This record gives sequence, C-alpha cells and structure tokens, in this order.
Amino acid sequence: MAVSIDEHVPAVLLDEASEALEELAGVLADGQTLRDALQQLAESASRVIPDAENVSVTAVDPDGASTVAATDETVLTVDADQYAAGDGPCLEATRTRKPVRATVVDGREKWPEFAAAAERAGVRAYLSTPIVVEDELLGSLNLYSSEERAFDPFDEALLRLFVTAASTAITGFRRYERTRRLVEHLQHALESRAEIDQAKGVLMAAHGIDAEEAFGQLVTESQQHNTKLREVARNLLTSVRRRP
Repeated sequence: MAVSIDEHVPAVLLDEASEALEELAGVLADGQTLRDALQQLAESASRVIPDAENVSVTAVDPDGASTVAATDETVLTVDADQYAAGDGPCLEATRTRKPVRATVVDGREKWPEFAAAAERAGVRAYLSTPIVVEDELLGSLNLYSSEERAFDPFDEALLRLFVTAASTAITGFRRYERTRRLVEHLQHALESRAEIDQAKGVLMAAHGIDAEEAFGQLVTESQQHNTKLREVARNLLTSVRRRP
C-alpha cells in the first residue's frame, strides 16, 4: 500500500520547512524584490534539506540561463560551467520541468563537461527542481553536496513540496506587485487629469476661450514639442505661479 510522504517526514524537517516559508513570506511582505525572495529561497532550502551544503537558483529567459541567488560563491563557477556547456542537472530540470537527482557517476555519463567542473569544486551529488510560477518557468532550485549519497527520493519529494509552497507565495507577491503598479498608474492618471483641467482653466481665463479650445491649444503644444500633455500642463501652471 502506498504511504503518504507525511507519515515519514520528521517533525524537525516540517518545522524547518514551515519556518523557512514564513521567512520567505516575510521577505515578500516587506516589499522586497523577487531577487531578494529567490535568495531567501536558496538559503531556506539549505535548511530544509540537511545534506544540501550549497544551493543556487538558476533563472532562465530568452537570453539564456544565469545564477541569480546562491548560498556560496563556490557554486557560481559550477553553474557557469554548466551554462557554458549547455547541459547539466539544472538545465535538464528546466527543460523537462521535472526534478533531476544525480551523483557524480551519473554526471560523468550524462553531462561530462558539467561533471568535470563539479568534481573540481568537490561536488559529488546534485538535486535540481524546476521553479514554476503561474505556469511560467522561472528557473530551477539547485542543491549540491560533497557526499555522493547525499540526496534520496525523500529529499526530492520534500524539495518538490517546498518549492510548490514557495511558488504559491511568489505568485501572491507578483499579483500584489501588479495591483500596486495599476494603482500607481491610476494615481498618476488622476493627477495628470487635475493638472490638465487647471491648465485649461488658466487658458480659458487668459484668452477668453472655451474648454474645447483651451484643450486644443494644450494638444497642439504637446505635438509641436513632442512633450506629454501632462508635462505641457505642468509647465504652464509652473510659469503662471512664477509670475509676480
């Protein structure tokens, strides 16, 4: 009979995972950047998986792969060699969207260039899992160890659960950021509208024209000087305020 993972998860690991996720949520709630969150994710993963001596986060975009967070500079070289070779566990995890767990022996056969670089850095086991947020692939979370038997299926399952939970937190953060930007745009639009209305009033009073003609003058000024309408209105109001 299949046994759920919860029946085997040591309480201490569950506590570590819960605390790590709370810290990650705290980073996001403080309004820090996504890069800050990914750095926190790397540091948290090193606590959740005891055998993870070093952890990095690979980001992928149309320009390629890059390491955006790491717990130690040692893995930066290992990651860079992997990107240069175009193959390795983290790149395979991003391509397949599935966890990749391997030892140094596996690496020699599957990714010889990466394996050679990893061995030079003392890495003998690796575990990578993709980071997917709102069906968008951000990259992968990569664990490294000097012990060849460091990672097992349980570590892989636990890391998948951890990344899934972390992705949910990042999803909420990204939605909050989108909402915040929309609110800021609305505020700017309202401020611009108020300044344009004031500028129209100035022109109407100064030249005895109606609102439509005043607005037309502002638009003409904007087009002639290739300046945004709100800037034209703002400049006009500033010049009026400066007059004695």
